[in-house]
Amino acid sequence: MEPDRIIRRPELLRITGLSRATVYRQCKEGAFPAPVQLGPNSVGWLESEVQEWIGSRERATLLRAPEES
Repeated sequence: MEPDRIIRRPELLRITGLSRATVYRQCKEGAFPAPVQLGPNSVGWLESEVQEWIGSRERATLLRAPEES
């Protein structure tokens, strides 16, 4: 079994499209995977947990008004 990859914040923000503040707020609320402490001043996230979170999100759909004839 391949070990889970740890991703750092820049990659996390890129793949989720979230801001830094949103990530930390949602972590605090329990709505986003918690970071893993890597050292005294560094954290990362398990890629599998982030991918699972992404998969659990509902797709946004744009509602179009019916075209008038």
